[in-house]
Amino acid sequence: MNEDTRGEVVINNESDIIVVRKKVREAATLLNFSLTDVTRIVTAASELARNVFLYAGSGVMKWQTLKSSNTVGIMLSFKDSGPGITDLELVMNDGYSTSRGLGLGLPGSRRLMDDMEITSQVGKGTTIVVKKWRRCY
Repeated sequence: MNEDTRGEVVINNESDIIVVRKKVREAATLLNFSLTDVTRIVTAASELARNVFLYAGSGVMKWQTLKSSNTVGIMLSFKDSGPGITDLELVMNDGYSTSRGLGLGLPGSRRLMDDMEITSQVGKGTTIVVKKWRRCY
């Protein structure tokens, strides 16, 4: 593959969420994800980038190509140095929100992607890693 297999976007303001969406769309498209999966990946990335901006003020999103013996995937990592998440179980419930939103960001992103890992320390920040594998038909 000649395309970029990794990259990053610094999230410092709301317009950076648009940059995240664009970069993730480009990367997923280059990996030949279906239009439906590209939309899922971009939606999850947008939600997670928005969370970085809303709750931590700034952070970074990194992406990289994943390869296995018979398929490829994409991994997105969102890292911030914000306040952290005090109750991971609670924030993964549909409808829970501290920002008067719909509360679909984290649980919705988990449903859109194949894997999700959250590491958070109160007062130190949060890292969320999501992965999506290309379906082989």
